[in-house]
Amino acid sequence: MKFADIIGQQELKRHLAQSIDRGRISHAQLFTGVAGTGALPLAIAYAQYLNCPNRTNGDSCGVCPSCQQTAALAHPDLHFVFPVNKQGKKSGEVVLSAEFMPQWREIVAQTGGYFTPQQWYDMLDLGKTLRGIISAKEADEIIRRLSFKSFESEYKIMLIWLPETMNDEAANKILKILEEPWEKTIFLMVSERADLLLPTVISRTQEVAVPRLTVEDLMPMVEGDEQQRRNIARLAAGDLIEMRRLSGGDEDAVRKESFDLFCRLMRLSYNDKHLELIDWADEVALLTREQQRSMLRHAARLLRESYMLHAGLGSISYLWGEEAAFCNKFAPFIGNQNIEFLIGEIEQAMRQVSQNGNPRIIFTHFALSVSKQINRLK
Repeated sequence: MKFADIIGQQELKRHLAQSIDRGRISHAQLFTGVAGTGALPLAIAYAQYLNCPNRTNGDSCGVCPSCQQTAALAHPDLHFVFPVNKQGKKSGEVVLSAEFMPQWREIVAQTGGYFTPQQWYDMLDLGKTLRGIISAKEADEIIRRLSFKSFESEYKIMLIWLPETMNDEAANKILKILEEPWEKTIFLMVSERADLLLPTVISRTQEVAVPRLTVEDLMPMVEGDEQQRRNIARLAAGDLIEMRRLSGGDEDAVRKESFDLFCRLMRLSYNDKHLELIDWADEVALLTREQQRSMLRHAARLLRESYMLHAGLGSISYLWGEEAAFCNKFAPFIGNQNIEFLIGEIEQAMRQVSQNGNPRIIFTHFALSVSKQINRLK
């Protein structure tokens, strides 16, 4: 994967290439950003550039054996670790990343490296509640693999996707090698939630913050006239995966379901229907975690748009159809008194869902908290 294959991020790509060209190569780097910004593809492209013997114009050549092996995720000196699990695992059974490399290569090839943790767990067929982890046994395997000499290239590279899924035992096991790695050994970590990492892990890495994509980056990826493409690109909020959802047919059903749930929540809150709110929470709890996150993302968007309408900024609102009709009526109930609180509740619920909290507890608390804010403005 070349830097040229990655959407946008021109300044960051130049910085990464120049740091290698100047010999400023940190032994442990932490790429942070949501999946749709390209943090994982950037890390893979960085690894390819690092070991390419024919770098030109700030990019790897893409044709040498090293580049071809890296592009196929089959380079003997590039190792991958990612959260794994499996249905029906026996007690004491060890599940390691190496067993799932065929699935890993498949999902990277299908998506270009732009995929969410939930898409990966769906690839592993983990069901609605099972989630992947990076275990202490995996940490032992990391140390074992890196103890060997490099096979073909100058550097041995360990790319860890979602290091926040390591348990404390696993994280503590790799602390020493993170601080004092073997010569020519590079750690590339790709995290969506760096705040969940141990502070001792963060302190041993150099952060590479991957910003959200610009509207101009995303517009060429969407079909339609210029205004339609700009609307969709803006709604995607700098996230390529979200943009794919918005521009694809599958997103219509997801968007409609999220909108219906949002409308019901606000109407029940306005009418102070506590028992029905609990029923609403139970219904949301039965959704998959990805559906729950999607509903929360859409709720945050609709609240922000409603706030803009309330503030008299309807001319720059990106609502249409039934969303516009509802939010125009709903806007008087979203103001300075409650917008920050409501968005905070959504962000808290999002974190709790990502941490595999009990969905019935999460969404019951969420619904009743929202109700208090909407009800008191009647």
